[in-house]
Amino acid sequence: MAGELEFERPIVELRKKIAELKEFTKTADVDLSAEIVKLETRLIKLEQEIYENIKPWDRVQIARLANRPTTLDYISFLFEGFFECHGDRTFADDEAIVGGVAKFKGLPVTVIGHQRGKDTKENIRRNFGMPHPEGYRKALRLMKQADKFKRPIICFIDTKGAYPGKAAEERGQSEAIARNLFEMAGLKVPVICIVIGEGGSGGALALGVGNRIYMLENSTYSVISPEGAAAILWKDAALAKNAAETMKITAPDLKELGIIDAIIPEIKGGAHKDVKKQAENIEKVLKESLQQLLKLSEDELIADRYNRFRTIGEFTVIKDYIGVN
Repeated sequence: MAGELEFERPIVELRKKIAELKEFTKTADVDLSAEIVKLETRLIKLEQEIYENIKPWDRVQIARLANRPTTLDYISFLFEGFFECHGDRTFADDEAIVGGVAKFKGLPVTVIGHQRGKDTKENIRRNFGMPHPEGYRKALRLMKQADKFKRPIICFIDTKGAYPGKAAEERGQSEAIARNLFEMAGLKVPVICIVIGEGGSGGALALGVGNRIYMLENSTYSVISPEGAAAILWKDAALAKNAAETMKITAPDLKELGIIDAIIPEIKGGAHKDVKKQAENIEKVLKESLQQLLKLSEDELIADRYNRFRTIGEFTVIKDYIGVN
């Protein structure tokens, strides 16, 4: 899906027509400038209409684009002197998660993120961005190191989910994810999490317990994929589009529900259109968040993180039921 998506077809066809007219005017003695201007004006209106009314399923497709920027793409634009660290000191190095030390505007930080490939060979090497338990243990090792040396932690979330294979389960996949959730809740340094593509289930949440959680405009964050939800609800994965409409997995939905703190705007058509410009949008948010969080004490950071998750959702305490008057 590296090319244009279905909902973009009218835009692509109009651009093609404009290009053909411009090429024709170079070879024929005909003035079509007025017609070209009309089409270009129409193109601007069409792009505005389509890109400002993107449907949930369209956002899912954008989030899954093979050429959508990855963690390493953003690291190259946002940080200086990134030094990647490898291995969980227990079993192996999992390339589905990358992490290391870098500087952001001169400030030492630890950067961790899911990493998928850009082609088949790299995807196989990185297990399509689906981490094994050693990936999460590597991430936790780096988080604890950051906690020790007082470095803020920045996490990029981009995975369909943790790898569900037999070998991963044998090595403690569920425990590794649960351990990350537990340990991240008590970190004494600022933790900022950004969903840059797909945020799937516990595999995403294992890097998602932060003081601030942001999503790129066309990313998704959910407990299950639309295909998985459709297969469970209607016994038909082909109804994934319907599931996406009802699951509330897009950035606008999750902002409204209070799951995330803010939406980071994307370049018109998606982050893949201009990675450098998209990185600049992320940079502004990181700079502002760090300025706020670095003012808090260790206890205040932990309390802030706790309260952030404690207030998500609605619940009722039935006092009489538990014997409290």
